[in-house]
Amino acid sequence: MTFSIVGADLEKGDWGVAVASKFPAVGAVVPWARAGVGAVATQSWANTTYGPEGLALMGSGIPAQDALDRLTDADEHKQERQVGFVDVLGRAATFTGTGCSDWAGGMRGTNFAAQGNILSGAAVVDQMAAAFTSTDGDLCDRLLAALVAGDQAGGDRRGRQSAALLVVREGGGYEGGNDRYIDLRVDDHPDAIVEMVRLFAVWDETILVRNDPLLDATAALVTDIQRRLSALGRFHGEPSGILDQPTRAALADFAGTYNLEGRLRDDEMLSQLLVREICDLTPELNPPAPSG
Repeated sequence: MTFSIVGADLEKGDWGVAVASKFPAVGAVVPWARAGVGAVATQSWANTTYGPEGLALMGSGIPAQDALDRLTDADEHKQERQVGFVDVLGRAATFTGTGCSDWAGGMRGTNFAAQGNILSGAAVVDQMAAAFTSTDGDLCDRLLAALVAGDQAGGDRRGRQSAALLVVREGGGYEGGNDRYIDLRVDDHPDAIVEMVRLFAVWDETILVRNDPLLDATAALVTDIQRRLSALGRFHGEPSGILDQPTRAALADFAGTYNLEGRLRDDEMLSQLLVREICDLTPELNPPAPSG
């Protein structure tokens, strides 16, 4: 009922899972990951204990294949299970029981394992693997590319309903409080993967700060920002065009309210996205349109 890929980026310290299914809220069942340990996708007649138990085994130093074997060997219903593991060193393993509905199967490669069941055909897994290995970028980009490729190759032959993308990184969560660098879910949507791509783009631009064009803090720009922050009740004083401590404090106050803390800087540059947000909230201060 599902196709998924588990992957690792050892250079960045990322582990993750991307998954889609004709099943509601697949992200509540299939993906499991822990920074510095690995990732697990458990599906078909999913045994959700494979998630925490698999991570515990890999966390104790047991390689992915051995950890997977231990769990399936002890499971009397293993022939209805499908699972993918990737460990701290990028070693991958995949298992498809003989009782999984056709088409069902998987493959593994360097730093990934892809698998699926009730698929339109083997091309789904093949294309996922090809996209993962050929796509540039971070692990999240490669996992998402694999999910899109699997969908375009036919995906779940029953249709589309939900998708999820989970990537963990040590201290990668909100304000560094956990490892959930990316934890996105589309629980019920007629074109779930397209919606996941859109949702990821929002998260990427707003939270990840991977691409943040910068603006020189010129006197003219800082004066304009001071005027706008004053109109928003964040800055008190006369606009000076100087990026001084009161101005930085006003920027921090604004950013904290709009979850843009990651856009704050301590040099003489300003985040373009942060400036745009301030301008969008103060359209009355925009220059008048040319007449005529």
